[in-house]
Amino acid sequence: MNALLTIAAALNFVASLLHLLIIYFGASWYRFFGAGERMASMAEQGQLKPTIITLVIASALSMFGLYALAGAGAKIPLPFIKPILVLITSVYLLRSLALLPFLRPAVQSPSPAFWTWSSLIVLVFGLVHLGGLVQRWGEL
Repeated sequence: MNALLTIAAALNFVASLLHLLIIYFGASWYRFFGAGERMASMAEQGQLKPTIITLVIASALSMFGLYALAGAGAKIPLPFIKPILVLITSVYLLRSLALLPFLRPAVQSPSPAFWTWSSLIVLVFGLVHLGGLVQRWGEL
């Protein structure tokens, strides 16, 4: 098993679990984690939109974790492991570019702090995926 892709899988699963906890704990967690006042207010009002959006993100992160495990060498029968791991890695690294002030979306919420911290986090995720992908490239 490749250590970096195993770590990448764990990072994805932890991020997915965190998103599920945000749904469970509601508006205060949406605010704390930088989802913006609009999402927090919708959660307070009992609207489904924040839950659905957050569930989609949690599901995607879980799939990212499964693909990272499969790429690491676990016997998980998933299609297109190599190209999907390239896509996942690219998504993380491209999203991390929002760390650069001139690439941040021109919205006031989520805050600049959210864009900075989340960009640093996904940069780490992307680099861990990239390292594992490079190590396993010939075997995938």
